[in-house]
Amino acid sequence: MDAHNRGRDEEIDPADQWVLNPRTGDYELRLDNSGRESSEVSGSAHPPHSGRPNETGEGASPEPAGRRRRPARETDPEAGPTVVGRRKAGPKASRRKKVLLWSGGAMAFVVLAGAAGAYALYEKFNGNLSTVDVGDAGSKNVAPDGPLNILVIGTDKRTGAGNEGYGDKGSLGHADTNILFHVSADRTNATAMSIPRDLVTDIPDCTTKQPDGSEKVIPGTPKVRFNQSLGQEGRDPGCTMRTVKEITGISVDHFMMVDFNAVKTLSTAVGGVKVCLAKPVDDPDSHLKLPAGESTVEGEDALAFVRTRHSFGNHGDLDRIKAQQQFIGSMIRQMKSDDTLTNPGKLYSLADAATKALTVDSGIGSIKKLTSLAQELGKIDTKNITFVTMPVIDNPDEPKPVTVVVHPVKGEQLFSMMRSDTSLTEVEQQKKAAASKQAAVLKGTRAEPADVRVDVYNGGNLPGAAQATVTWLQNEQGVPRSSNKANAPAKAARTTLEYAPNQADQARALADMMGLPATALKQGTTDAEGLQAMVLTLGADFRGAGVPVTGPAKAPEDIQKAGADKAQCAQ
Repeated sequence: MDAHNRGRDEEIDPADQWVLNPRTGDYELRLDNSGRESSEVSGSAHPPHSGRPNETGEGASPEPAGRRRRPARETDPEAGPTVVGRRKAGPKASRRKKVLLWSGGAMAFVVLAGAAGAYALYEKFNGNLSTVDVGDAGSKNVAPDGPLNILVIGTDKRTGAGNEGYGDKGSLGHADTNILFHVSADRTNATAMSIPRDLVTDIPDCTTKQPDGSEKVIPGTPKVRFNQSLGQEGRDPGCTMRTVKEITGISVDHFMMVDFNAVKTLSTAVGGVKVCLAKPVDDPDSHLKLPAGESTVEGEDALAFVRTRHSFGNHGDLDRIKAQQQFIGSMIRQMKSDDTLTNPGKLYSLADAATKALTVDSGIGSIKKLTSLAQELGKIDTKNITFVTMPVIDNPDEPKPVTVVVHPVKGEQLFSMMRSDTSLTEVEQQKKAAASKQAAVLKGTRAEPADVRVDVYNGGNLPGAAQATVTWLQNEQGVPRSSNKANAPAKAARTTLEYAPNQADQARALADMMGLPATALKQGTTDAEGLQAMVLTLGADFRGAGVPVTGPAKAPEDIQKAGADKAQCAQ
């Protein structure tokens, strides 16, 4: 039945005829007509539940939904649409079917209205996002096959109500808090490496997009603090991504940037973040005042907790990093908790706050793309997320060091593990699996270095890498039959060694020299003829002649490390 005409005729809105059934807890349609035959139009609505009971024994049977008014037989133009009779009510099954059709129409309207609401929310959240085109510094794929690397940048830009009082209110923002979030290829684990803002490094040249669409190359700067990779000299987050790659050899796929205001709004949206202190804190600089033990912070208190430098350890940035890691781990647990996921109000507040707070690269610059990324990240169990701080030492160039530099040994060990996608939470298991596979592939005799023949191609990112490798092989490893074949036909993500079955002893010898993993060795199906050489293609994982390509099977000793599944009280 036409809902509009029914409501007008009986002076009852169909929406008001949905009644809660206390036995089932569901809303059901209760039309108040008896459905009896009549030759006259009812002048008023029947009382609720009048007429004979329906099939369930509750209330009145609904009027046949397919009944329509018949047009007046007279041709008088003044005559209205008078009903001259009613059809006999059909069988109960037919009546039920017609009511379901009415209900289906109502439900279709509800679904359509819901879809319109969802689209409105999509447009709202989409409009909240800020994006930056970082060009080839990032990936155009939301979640590329293989490992995924996201740089989380916390800038000290003083935007948002009340934040102008924190230090330099005119600051363009630096890369103040930085975490490289490495997600494993199988999405089972992640390593979140904090990068100290006071790390002295070389910032490379970087290309930035200008408002008019043009490009501008900003010259690099040697030996400056890492935090200057953003905001200074017009540098954008793409410059910070390039700086991370310069230091670690790890290509960054995406970035997410937040400011002071984000800490306040996100912590409030999730209903507060639990933190733990080994001793009470009363810091007049950050205005943080908390008792020993566990507390829940949000808003200004949350911001004070992640900003304070004088409440923990030696009052430096490295100790503040530990507190920030605790805070982020706790927020992740809160976001993934049932208390958040089953609360529509919290989810809406969180989505609204997060999209307003985030600035991201154009590769993930829409709600649809962010949702796809979130689905990838959501696969990781919190217990398999490890927070670690980049290994550093005091800057040897300063008489009284206030800055740091990458640890010459432990730094490369950790970077190599991340490049080879080795989880810090599963090092022993991966070590055994890798050793087993390595033993199977590399088991056998080794050729003498003088008998190894290899052509070297450069498919990586280091200019001159092929020639440098050949020079190293000839002068330091005793491999005179090595040749530089210049650039590979295409870029390669991984270093590979292709060899024939009758060159297996040569391949094993070269793998030993270069520290190649078993996965790098690719054996062909036919034997080599004459003086045919093996083919070594250097990939993006190649860090230099003499530097093992494979990552260590053991994490560096004494590095700062913590799990995300439980809080460690800040000291």
